[in-house]
Amino acid sequence: MATSLVFNLNMIQKTATPQKSPSGNPLKQLEDILDLYLGQKAPALPQNIKEMIVNFAPWLIIVTIVLASPLIFTALGIGAFLAPFTFLGGARYGVNFSLSLLILAASLIVEIIAVPGLFKKTAASWKLIFYATLINGVYSLARTDLGSLIIGTGLSLYILFQVKKYYIN
Repeated sequence: MATSLVFNLNMIQKTATPQKSPSGNPLKQLEDILDLYLGQKAPALPQNIKEMIVNFAPWLIIVTIVLASPLIFTALGIGAFLAPFTFLGGARYGVNFSLSLLILAASLIVEIIAVPGLFKKTAASWKLIFYATLINGVYSLARTDLGSLIIGTGLSLYILFQVKKYYIN
Protein backbone atom coordinates (compact mmCIF):
# COMPACT_ATOMS: atom_id res chain seq x y z
CA MET A 1 0.00 0.00 0.00
CA ALA A 2 2.78 2.43 0.94
CA THR A 3 4.74 1.69 -2.25
CA SER A 4 1.67 2.27 -4.43
CA LEU A 5 1.03 5.58 -2.63
CA VAL A 6 4.65 6.68 -3.25
CA PHE A 7 4.38 5.54 -6.86
CA ASN A 8 1.14 7.49 -7.33
CA LEU A 9 2.65 10.60 -5.74
CA ASN A 10 5.66 10.33 -8.05
CA MET A 11 3.38 9.99 -11.07
CA ILE A 12 1.36 13.04 -9.99
CA GLN A 13 4.54 15.05 -9.46
CA LYS A 14 5.90 14.07 -12.89
CA THR A 15 2.66 14.97 -14.68
CA ALA A 16 2.08 18.15 -12.67
CA THR A 17 5.42 19.72 -13.51
CA PRO A 18 5.28 21.67 -16.75
CA GLN A 19 7.46 20.34 -19.53
CA LYS A 20 9.94 22.90 -20.80
CA SER A 21 10.65 23.43 -24.44
CA PRO A 22 14.19 22.54 -25.46
CA SER A 23 14.91 26.15 -26.38
CA GLY A 24 13.75 27.85 -23.17
CA ASN A 25 13.03 31.01 -25.20
CA PRO A 26 9.45 32.20 -24.53
CA LEU A 27 9.13 33.77 -28.00
CA LYS A 28 10.24 30.50 -29.59
CA GLN A 29 7.74 28.60 -27.45
CA LEU A 30 4.98 30.99 -28.51
CA GLU A 31 6.03 30.59 -32.14
CA ASP A 32 5.92 26.79 -31.80
CA ILE A 33 2.45 26.86 -30.24
CA LEU A 34 1.10 29.26 -32.87
CA ASP A 35 2.71 27.19 -35.63
CA LEU A 36 0.95 24.09 -34.32
CA TYR A 37 -2.50 25.69 -34.10
CA LEU A 38 -2.42 28.28 -36.89
CA GLY A 39 -0.03 26.63 -39.31
CA GLN A 40 -0.82 22.94 -38.98
CA LYS A 41 -4.22 22.42 -37.31
CA ALA A 42 -6.07 25.42 -38.75
CA PRO A 43 -7.75 25.10 -42.14
CA ALA A 44 -5.11 25.70 -44.79
CA LEU A 45 -5.30 28.46 -47.33
CA PRO A 46 -5.24 27.34 -50.97
CA GLN A 47 -1.72 26.96 -52.41
CA ASN A 48 -2.17 29.70 -55.02
CA ILE A 49 -3.36 32.17 -52.36
CA LYS A 50 -0.32 31.41 -50.20
CA GLU A 51 2.03 31.97 -53.14
CA MET A 52 0.28 35.22 -54.01
CA ILE A 53 0.63 36.45 -50.41
CA VAL A 54 4.33 35.58 -50.34
CA ASN A 55 4.98 37.32 -53.68
CA PHE A 56 2.98 40.49 -52.97
CA ALA A 57 3.62 40.96 -49.23
CA PRO A 58 6.83 43.01 -49.62
CA TRP A 59 5.17 45.24 -52.19
CA LEU A 60 2.12 45.68 -50.01
CA ILE A 61 4.30 46.73 -47.06
CA ILE A 62 6.20 49.21 -49.25
CA VAL A 63 2.98 50.73 -50.63
CA THR A 64 1.54 50.97 -47.11
CA ILE A 65 4.69 52.68 -45.81
CA VAL A 66 4.77 55.13 -48.73
CA LEU A 67 1.08 55.99 -48.42
CA ALA A 68 1.24 56.22 -44.64
CA SER A 69 4.54 58.10 -44.41
CA PRO A 70 3.00 61.60 -44.63
CA LEU A 71 0.57 60.63 -41.89
CA ILE A 72 3.34 59.06 -39.84
CA PHE A 73 5.62 62.09 -40.12
CA THR A 74 2.69 64.37 -39.35
CA ALA A 75 1.75 62.30 -36.33
CA LEU A 76 5.33 62.25 -35.10
CA GLY A 77 5.76 65.97 -35.69
CA ILE A 78 2.45 66.97 -34.19
CA GLY A 79 2.94 64.31 -31.52
CA ALA A 80 6.27 65.79 -30.51
CA PHE A 81 4.70 69.23 -30.38
CA LEU A 82 1.58 68.12 -28.51
CA ALA A 83 3.26 65.64 -26.14
CA PRO A 84 3.70 68.17 -23.31
CA PHE A 85 0.08 69.29 -23.68
CA THR A 86 -1.28 65.74 -23.47
CA PHE A 87 -0.10 65.66 -19.87
CA LEU A 88 -2.51 68.52 -19.11
CA GLY A 89 -5.33 66.00 -19.37
CA GLY A 90 -3.58 63.86 -16.79
CA ALA A 91 -0.47 61.77 -16.60
CA ARG A 92 -2.35 58.73 -17.87
CA TYR A 93 -3.25 60.41 -21.16
CA GLY A 94 0.22 61.80 -21.69
CA VAL A 95 1.95 58.50 -21.03
CA ASN A 96 -0.61 56.66 -23.18
CA PHE A 97 -0.05 59.05 -26.09
CA SER A 98 3.73 58.89 -25.86
CA LEU A 99 3.76 55.13 -25.48
CA SER A 100 1.44 54.72 -28.47
CA LEU A 101 3.77 56.72 -30.71
CA LEU A 102 6.81 54.74 -29.56
CA ILE A 103 5.16 51.35 -30.04
CA LEU A 104 3.82 52.19 -33.49
CA ALA A 105 7.20 53.61 -34.54
CA ALA A 106 8.94 50.44 -33.34
CA SER A 107 6.53 48.27 -35.30
CA LEU A 108 7.02 50.35 -38.43
CA ILE A 109 10.82 50.24 -38.13
CA VAL A 110 10.77 46.44 -37.75
CA GLU A 111 8.60 46.13 -40.87
CA ILE A 112 10.91 48.42 -42.86
CA ILE A 113 13.92 46.34 -41.82
CA ALA A 114 12.11 43.15 -42.91
CA VAL A 115 11.27 44.28 -46.47
CA PRO A 116 14.58 43.37 -48.21
CA GLY A 117 14.50 39.90 -46.65
CA LEU A 118 10.88 39.40 -47.70
CA PHE A 119 11.95 39.75 -51.33
CA LYS A 120 14.60 37.06 -50.72
CA LYS A 121 12.13 34.97 -48.72
CA THR A 122 14.41 34.56 -45.70
CA ALA A 123 13.28 33.11 -42.39
CA ALA A 124 14.77 36.11 -40.54
CA SER A 125 12.46 38.49 -42.39
CA TRP A 126 9.47 36.29 -41.57
CA LYS A 127 10.48 36.46 -37.90
CA LEU A 128 10.70 40.25 -38.07
CA ILE A 129 7.16 40.46 -39.44
CA PHE A 130 6.10 38.04 -36.69
CA TYR A 131 7.67 40.36 -34.09
CA ALA A 132 5.99 43.41 -35.65
CA THR A 133 2.65 41.60 -35.45
CA LEU A 134 3.28 40.76 -31.80
CA ILE A 135 4.19 44.41 -31.10
CA ASN A 136 0.90 45.49 -32.68
CA GLY A 137 -0.93 42.82 -30.67
CA VAL A 138 0.58 44.05 -27.41
CA TYR A 139 -0.37 47.59 -28.39
CA SER A 140 -3.98 46.50 -28.99
CA LEU A 141 -4.00 44.63 -25.70
CA ALA A 142 -2.60 47.63 -23.82
CA ARG A 143 -5.32 49.82 -25.33
CA THR A 144 -7.89 47.12 -24.49
CA ASP A 145 -8.94 47.15 -28.14
CA LEU A 146 -10.18 43.59 -28.26
CA GLY A 147 -11.57 43.91 -31.79
CA SER A 148 -8.18 44.84 -33.18
CA LEU A 149 -6.50 42.22 -31.04
CA ILE A 150 -8.75 39.35 -32.08
CA ILE A 151 -9.44 40.25 -35.69
CA GLY A 152 -6.33 42.16 -36.73
CA THR A 153 -3.65 40.32 -34.82
CA GLY A 154 -5.38 36.96 -35.08
CA LEU A 155 -5.83 37.22 -38.85
CA SER A 156 -2.27 38.48 -39.30
CA LEU A 157 -0.85 35.59 -37.28
CA TYR A 158 -3.00 33.08 -39.17
CA ILE A 159 -1.74 34.34 -42.54
CA LEU A 160 1.86 34.49 -41.27
CA PHE A 161 1.85 30.89 -40.11
CA GLN A 162 0.11 29.70 -43.26
CA VAL A 163 2.97 31.05 -45.41
CA LYS A 164 5.83 30.30 -42.99
CA LYS A 165 7.13 27.31 -44.96
CA TYR A 166 7.86 29.57 -47.96
CA TYR A 167 10.57 31.41 -46.02
CA ILE A 168 13.85 29.49 -45.93
CA ASN A 169 16.52 29.55 -43.25
